[in-house]
Amino acid sequence: MSGNVTRYMSGFGNSFETEALPGALPIGRNSPQKINYGLYAEQLSGSPFTAPQASNQRSWLYRIRPTVRHGGRFQRLDRGFWRSAPEREDGEIPLGQRRWGPTPMPSEKRDFISGMCTATTAGDCESMAGMAVHVVLITASMTHDYFCNADGEMLVVAEQGRLRFRTEFGVIEIEPGEICVIPRGVIIRVELIDGPARGYICENYGGGFILPDRGPIGANCLANPRDFLTPVATYEDREEPGTLTVKWGGELHRTELAQSPLDVVAWHGNYYPYKYDLRRFSPVGAIAFDHPDPSIFTVLTSPSETPGTANVDFVIFPERWMVAENTFRPPWYHRNIMSEFMGLVYGVYDAKPEGFVPGGFSLHNTMLPHGPDTDAFEHASNGELKPVKLTNTLAFMFETRFRQRVTRWAEDLESRQDNYIDCWTGLKKHFNPNRREPS
Repeated sequence: MSGNVTRYMSGFGNSFETEALPGALPIGRNSPQKINYGLYAEQLSGSPFTAPQASNQRSWLYRIRPTVRHGGRFQRLDRGFWRSAPEREDGEIPLGQRRWGPTPMPSEKRDFISGMCTATTAGDCESMAGMAVHVVLITASMTHDYFCNADGEMLVVAEQGRLRFRTEFGVIEIEPGEICVIPRGVIIRVELIDGPARGYICENYGGGFILPDRGPIGANCLANPRDFLTPVATYEDREEPGTLTVKWGGELHRTELAQSPLDVVAWHGNYYPYKYDLRRFSPVGAIAFDHPDPSIFTVLTSPSETPGTANVDFVIFPERWMVAENTFRPPWYHRNIMSEFMGLVYGVYDAKPEGFVPGGFSLHNTMLPHGPDTDAFEHASNGELKPVKLTNTLAFMFETRFRQRVTRWAEDLESRQDNYIDCWTGLKKHFNPNRREPS
């Protein structure tokens, strides 16, 4: 095993190079017929070879063994609570606005794989379009077990407890308020740092996440590239038996290993895992009047073949100032072509001060109406209009153009709030044809 495990390089979309041993990384014309230290060269491609240069993703890995020597024959495993789109399980799950409280931590041993519980699915993993949302409940570290997702990249939102991701590219640690992204095909081992952990995962079947275009916002604000961190090379030279589980075509498959597959001594390229501290997001908003669209809170986007229509958007609602004159400030009531899965990492979400708590989640599907609950509407309509800072709050949204289908696991949770729709029953009729508000 090598080096300091928590060193990072800064920048989003850059091409990086890093080596854990001097001279492990071949350079240009000096690339020898045989690589130093007896390493193998292997390329990991995240896009077709012929993709345009701006979207072409690949990294060269210099490793102790090529991955064709990692394991042998695969055996199919039981999926547990992991589901992939399209998923239409038995039982009728009715349409409607849905909300759940926090999912309790299990008493039994659950690692990153067995602790994965799918809440919604959308699109089709076979056609590489859409996504799934999972709640992951982890009570045990992976020790000699490894995982690779061939169906999609995974955006992990830490909500409770800290996690360590040992990857082929190096080591990433995240805490509540941080995210990490593991690209499709990257092998990982996930460890607990200080006790059980809970989080949300967006499994993105489509194009990899990129920074959104800022448009008229210009060069600054939102998520800045320099705040994304990529791990330096850190390898394991462990000749110990273990297992590798691969998710492929919506199924789990496992093979036996004789050594650690995290044996990359050096790498270079632009396809790699990374982390981001959501507290470094620089929000923008109205400074005169009107409530801007929630798209101004987009951290990352997975584009589709339709310009301006995302396969998945990852949006956050962080600490920020609410400053605008004579304007209703929470999100307005709306219906949307996109479907919205929301979670809360900590604090209170201003549009749902009651019932929506950290660790919980809600689903507002395509064209279903939603917006502030009764208390939030009354407060925003009658409160003093002065600058207000929302503090100690971090909500997020996985938004997709596809309908999200609720899984049987989510439908059967005891934390399901069947009375969620009642949060709007207090919205009264105020209409008066003779009433005019002062402008």
